[in-house]
Amino acid sequence: MQRSIKDYLLIFTKGMAMGAADVVPGVSGGTIAFIAGIYEELINSIKSIDHRALQVLFKQGIKPFWKHINGNFLFTLFFGILVSIASLAKAITYFLENKPVLIWSFFFGLIVASVLFIGKQIKKWDAGVIAALVSGTAIAYYVTIAAPSSMPDGLIYVFFAGSIAICAMILPGISGSFILLLLGAYATVLGSISGMIDSLKASDMANVISNGTTLAVFATGCLLGLLTFSHALSWMFRKAHNVTIALLTGFMIGSLNKVWPWKEVIEWRINSHGEQVPFLDRNVLPNTYEAINREPSQIGMAIGMAIIGFAVVYLLERLGEKKPA
Repeated sequence: MQRSIKDYLLIFTKGMAMGAADVVPGVSGGTIAFIAGIYEELINSIKSIDHRALQVLFKQGIKPFWKHINGNFLFTLFFGILVSIASLAKAITYFLENKPVLIWSFFFGLIVASVLFIGKQIKKWDAGVIAALVSGTAIAYYVTIAAPSSMPDGLIYVFFAGSIAICAMILPGISGSFILLLLGAYATVLGSISGMIDSLKASDMANVISNGTTLAVFATGCLLGLLTFSHALSWMFRKAHNVTIALLTGFMIGSLNKVWPWKEVIEWRINSHGEQVPFLDRNVLPNTYEAINREPSQIGMAIGMAIIGFAVVYLLERLGEKKPA
């Protein structure tokens, strides 16, 4: 597929949007990929990295190999994701800590619009499609209410967590960050990213190596999980497209429980910086939120942010329709 520089800038922007979503526990980069019109191309491009790709590499060279795996698309998209995670992680963390109602409202509106957009792609409704929708909703809802665990942060476990979480990161509605939180590896991975940046600024090579090793092991686990899972998703799209769309739509419906803006924290934890941060919470109504937290529910601004989130999906949908990127 021939693409212009403008097309690749658009792919890079979509990658940044995916990265920003993947940082937030409860929001999936796969949702962004789906509404931006690049989801199936992403899955099929990842799937193409297999033994046949290696045969092309060794027999024909780098250029045919790069074309075989749709390398320009993958490189541009994942570069956008990495830039976003590195540059926006602290900003999103700040808003989650200081403006939680508004940032969750934005994502709530975004996911509601995503459900409507993706759901309308189901061409034919039958018992199997309905069962897939209900199953996806139930699975995602269960994930949102499951209690995070406190597991070891050794390298073997980090590898395992990466291989599992990456599967969620490319599934619309299931957050890879939240899966990391459930597995007890979220603080380890995010702390390693922040630690790497801080160590580089301070020229602390010992910590650069330590954090870099953790991130490299995590990335290796992600790569293995991604290559394996992409084959399953690609097969599902080919064999049962409507059922797969319904399942993914259900995932997003179930995830709305996680992104409800008004919450009551029922358990706290100490993060890697020695700070007290929320660990477990439950959803409450806006008036209950005001009574518990003794602060305004900001319902007017929350509705405004939800509308903005809805509008973002509408714009991404239009971009996805106009461009093959």
